[in-house]
Amino acid sequence: MTIFNFFKPARSAPVARDRLQILLQHERVSAGSSDLIAKLREEIIGVIARHVDIPADKVQVKMQRAEAVSTLEVEIELPNPVRRRAEAAA
Repeated sequence: MTIFNFFKPARSAPVARDRLQILLQHERVSAGSSDLIAKLREEIIGVIARHVDIPADKVQVKMQRAEAVSTLEVEIELPNPVRRRAEAAA
């Protein structure tokens, strides 16, 4: 850095590019959340179904986003009494 560059005003293009990249990342995450929730729901049902017989309509998955934290809420209604799968019980 020479003395002549020291007195030049800073260029705003790199700052604008960084802000645009952050905005695009945020938009991609927001747009893909419904696909993510559906995929998570199917995987959760698959894992639980290996051990317990549950209907798929008894599983609810919700995602809430705040500025600093994202929360994933999974609600599963288990039958009473719990019917274990034959493979899991053995």
